[in-house]
Amino acid sequence: MNILEQIAEYKKEEVKERQKLFPVEFLKQKLYYKTKPVSLKSYILDETKSGIIAEIKRKSPSEGVINPNISVEEVSIGYMQSGSSALSVLTDEPSFGGSLKDLETARKYNYCPILRKDFMLDPYQVYEAKAHGADAILLIAAMIDKTQCQELASLAHELGMEVLLEVHNHAELNSHFGNYADLVGINSRDLKSFNTNLEVAKELADQLPNDVPKIAESGLKTPEDVLRMKVAGFDGFLIGTTFMKSSQPAKACQRFSQQVKNLITNQGEVA
Repeated sequence: MNILEQIAEYKKEEVKERQKLFPVEFLKQKLYYKTKPVSLKSYILDETKSGIIAEIKRKSPSEGVINPNISVEEVSIGYMQSGSSALSVLTDEPSFGGSLKDLETARKYNYCPILRKDFMLDPYQVYEAKAHGADAILLIAAMIDKTQCQELASLAHELGMEVLLEVHNHAELNSHFGNYADLVGINSRDLKSFNTNLEVAKELADQLPNDVPKIAESGLKTPEDVLRMKVAGFDGFLIGTTFMKSSQPAKACQRFSQQVKNLITNQGEVA
């Protein structure tokens, strides 16, 4: 099995166990289930912000352990003070060292869009996302078919959340793209091989309608990378590892964001 198939196997078992412990009716009683989500799409399109979706993760299958001892409270607040447009919180524990507690902590201290980033396979996870404070969910085309995508997206919309659809190649874009996606993320990393190529994102961006907010995912290591993606038509930039490798992720985000702003300003002056 490739890594995605392995993840799907343990995720199905995890969902079964969590459903026994915390039924949907229990989730519906939680505080955040009753609150109105914040629009990720509107924040990404807000030109006064950086477009950066700053991510909180402790480890990853491709990088291994990155930063295991972070304070979600401090990092999330620092990210938003740096001008980020939104937060992305990994809630998968085995592969990313995250948890739903991280999501709740980020929600408690921030009024901004928060993306629950996990391997969404079951409607139960959508209820979980809403109950723990998410404003949007990630649906990965490489893991689920279009029918599942539509069903999970429909439920997310019913609960007031938005959907970021992630694709990596033309086949996934052609098979999964539809009006149920509020935003489309193009992952430059092949989740089956972990190879990363920013040209993949640039090529696929041209295949999407202009009115669909586009998010560049993975492999954005420098401010120049972000500028290139912006020129290629991207509205948002999901960045995690680049910040999390620093002992002070929030300060790394602040420096990075300022450098991106300077590059854009200089480009405008030259033009």
